[in-house]
Amino acid sequence: MPVDRRRFVTLLGVIALMPLPRIGFATPREVAMETLLIDEPSGGVPNNRLPVMIYHRVIPPNVADNADYLEHLFRSNGWPPQWRYPVYTFTHFHSNTHEALGVFAGSATLQLGGEKGKLIEVKTGDVLLLPAGIGHKQISADEDFMLVGAYPPQVKADLCHDEPSQLAARTKAVSAVPLPDTDPVTGHSEGSMITWHTK
Repeated sequence: MPVDRRRFVTLLGVIALMPLPRIGFATPREVAMETLLIDEPSGGVPNNRLPVMIYHRVIPPNVADNADYLEHLFRSNGWPPQWRYPVYTFTHFHSNTHEALGVFAGSATLQLGGEKGKLIEVKTGDVLLLPAGIGHKQISADEDFMLVGAYPPQVKADLCHDEPSQLAARTKAVSAVPLPDTDPVTGHSEGSMITWHTK
């Protein structure tokens, strides 16, 4: 599961965020990005040829409300936020949609890719962009660990478990999920707009 690390400078939707001064808006700064490729199935988890995108330091300093900031960022970039919650403690995935997860409080250890998948650490300010089919679950977390979850427009995410008997059908469903029109963090540039669209 190769990991690619690079950094870029982004405005993070500064214009879209300006109407909400109580939240605060982003200024140009360095945001670190990693990609994690998990392209082999594991048990009943199809995973995906598209890499997981991991963004660090998305929330700028001195933001009044981290959750509001992430929700407005996602919404302004075409990913309507749908919930605030931690990650389920069982392996699951979505066969009909990609998913954005923004950490607005605490930290956690997550497992990506299935029961034998890679462990990663996430903390406040991190955003994960999970391709459809990528297994994920929470291994451990701070008591205050919380996320904002968002999906592309007009999508109701399904909830799939690690069921080997369903692997073929769910792999087919995952392969039919279209690429998103925008990235939940960077909008129309950088991030998955480059990495996913060149796969």
